[in-house]
Amino acid sequence: MRKTHRFLLVAMWLLTALLVVDAARAERIKDLASIAGVRNNQLVGYGIVVGLDGSGDQTTQTPFTVQSVINMLSNMGVNLPPGQSLQLKNVAAVMVTATLPPFARSGQQIDVTVSSIGNAKSLRGGTLILAPLKGADGQVYALAQGNVVVVGAGASGAGSKVTINHLSVGRIAGGATVEREVPTPVGQGDFVHYEMNGTDFATTQKVVEGINGVYPGSAAALDGRLVRVRAPLDANDRVAFLGRVGDIEIVPAQVAAKVIVNSRTGSVVMNRTVTIENCAVAHGNLSVSVTAENVVSQPGAFSGGQTAAVTNAQVDIKQEGGGLASVRSGASLADVVKALNAIGANPQDLIAILQAMKSAGALRAELEVI
Repeated sequence: MRKTHRFLLVAMWLLTALLVVDAARAERIKDLASIAGVRNNQLVGYGIVVGLDGSGDQTTQTPFTVQSVINMLSNMGVNLPPGQSLQLKNVAAVMVTATLPPFARSGQQIDVTVSSIGNAKSLRGGTLILAPLKGADGQVYALAQGNVVVVGAGASGAGSKVTINHLSVGRIAGGATVEREVPTPVGQGDFVHYEMNGTDFATTQKVVEGINGVYPGSAAALDGRLVRVRAPLDANDRVAFLGRVGDIEIVPAQVAAKVIVNSRTGSVVMNRTVTIENCAVAHGNLSVSVTAENVVSQPGAFSGGQTAAVTNAQVDIKQEGGGLASVRSGASLADVVKALNAIGANPQDLIAILQAMKSAGALRAELEVI
């Protein structure tokens, strides 16, 4: 009885572990797709930040800052004499950007980002004056104003300067108030369309099967990225239906083998489906070293010559590590990493090796250089 009981405990533990692994691999539909028409809208506006502690724009180099201040004062009934030259140190011209979320209503507050467009040293401690935010159609959708929060600090003196973080960009939490609503229709008629984040026929089919498993006959794939789902017509029922559909979990299909190479930073990232075939790789570094030594040529006594500076240059060329290494085929990411590490190449060398392996047909993956 004890052995049987112990065996059942081990079997239950293994089953639980497998279920945990499967649950960890499963993803919700809301993480794999988005509802067509439910999207953000970008807003942008121009404004000025006042109240800076002498760190504003140099008005002689940014005439648009002075013009903005004159226009603002004129709208408030303050008229300056013609040709008046303003020397401002506490004002900065900025661009104000924000993201209008879907279903945003009038009176709702959204965050804004304030970025200097002049030569202001810092926006720390400044206040953004009322700035209209417009959409791509030129209509005003929000009004922004408030105290700019800059996460950073800076100090300078005696020719030395210390800066922590970025001081010319700040943020205002809830700094804009929505004034105009953007219609966001959720589907047309009986159907709602889900747009997959990536084009993959297998994953799209699994989404269709997952939805039909809960709501039989309600989903159909239109192509590799678009899924049509029949939804209730009543608004309340449709919202509840979409909420339940978004929480359905599926196991996505394996993605295509891909290697991403960043030639600027030397970063190389590959997914787990990357494999390689048997190949031989020879890679060596060619280094050229140029050294210069400055000496003084002193003529002999009573020779009538002149003292002159002479530069002696020496050029050395060195070839390193040109041996031929055999790379065995691998069926998993760990095998691929082990085989590439056996070559002993650094990330920059690895980029050239991967490109050559792809050209030779030994790299079973799509190679993308960004």
